[in-house]
Amino acid sequence: MTDLPLAATQPLDSAPPETHSEMRYVARQPILNLTGKVQGYELLFRQKPSSGFGEESKQATRAIFDDTLSIGLEPLTGNLPAFIHCTEESILEHLVEVLPPSRTVLEIDASLDFSRDLPAACRHLKSRGYHLALDNFIWDSLLEPMVHIADYIKIDFQQCNPAVRRDLMGLFRHAPAQLVATGIETPDAQSQARKEGFTLFQGFYFCFPEPLRHARIPSNRQSHFQLLQLLYRDPLDLKKVVPLVKRDANLSYRLLCLANSPALAVHQEISSLEGAILFIGESAFRRIASVAILTEINSGRPPEILRMTLLRARFCELAAPLRSLDPEEQYLLGMLSLLPAMLRIPMETLASQLPLRHEIHQALLGQETPERWLLQWIEFWEKGRWEECDAMAQKTELPQQQLVQCYQMALSWDGNPQSITD
Repeated sequence: MTDLPLAATQPLDSAPPETHSEMRYVARQPILNLTGKVQGYELLFRQKPSSGFGEESKQATRAIFDDTLSIGLEPLTGNLPAFIHCTEESILEHLVEVLPPSRTVLEIDASLDFSRDLPAACRHLKSRGYHLALDNFIWDSLLEPMVHIADYIKIDFQQCNPAVRRDLMGLFRHAPAQLVATGIETPDAQSQARKEGFTLFQGFYFCFPEPLRHARIPSNRQSHFQLLQLLYRDPLDLKKVVPLVKRDANLSYRLLCLANSPALAVHQEISSLEGAILFIGESAFRRIASVAILTEINSGRPPEILRMTLLRARFCELAAPLRSLDPEEQYLLGMLSLLPAMLRIPMETLASQLPLRHEIHQALLGQETPERWLLQWIEFWEKGRWEECDAMAQKTELPQQQLVQCYQMALSWDGNPQSITD
């Protein structure tokens, strides 16, 4: 269960101010294990809108190291390992050694020249406590010494055909490294990679599950979904809401704890659910209840879905004033955007059952309306699709730099990604 920060119950008055410092783009992409738990995040980085994704330049490498030194890895990955792409120069010139060894996996492209000084430099880094990942792996005899010291070997599932992958799996049978299938964007691809022996998977396959054959709200989720429907009717009908909350011991406990929190400076103990809801206010209650409900709905699914949901919700809320959108409504849009991934039910089925404005229904269904602009921008951002972020911002006249700041603020509010557990 995630702990919802108290700041999340506070309305946002305005977007962050425009600044004129150099803009740096950093997104994160999760790497999940066989059980759907996040093992680490690869940091996707681009310094300027004009530079291409995957750029290997001294400037880009030093910039991400500077960011790590100035803000640390905690806001980006929590206590999970950060997979950071490194150039040959950054390894040979010891630039990478500013990064914390215990939290860093140094990604080294397998296409680099391993015939000279690079293997020795990598062994030195291993002795310092760093973990190493060979990225975009294609077999070459020069890589054999590296295979035996690498902690991770990453194979592009889309670029390597099944025969090539089968041969590589045979070569790695006795290697100590964990095998990471990258470019996994569908459940079918993840299932195939799993059958082939991969144990880690990178991509957003968990956000696009195959819908159930007869898609209906499961019986054990009906009360949660019913409460979710009631939460966004205006005004809030406590006579209908409170009995449903009372059925959920977890939600009841969270509400009473928050209402009696020292942070709220309550001078007398609040012991009833009605009293707690009235005290913290409808807006805060809607948020707290939504997170609790979605946490329950997401049980049995990868926790990263809920992390992404909270991050999207907060980003959309923070950025809403940039286009004079309703922050509360945008928060809700982000919150509901991954509901199909949680329930394995198409959005067409779910959206029709929620009491939302027509425009928000359309946004959830993927229609490119002004209400969807922010959600679409962060969907591009999550995958490091920088050019599409640029085009989206230009087309909608959204200030790109302020969008980046909103994302960074949302990441900070999201807190430790490990705060949401199975």
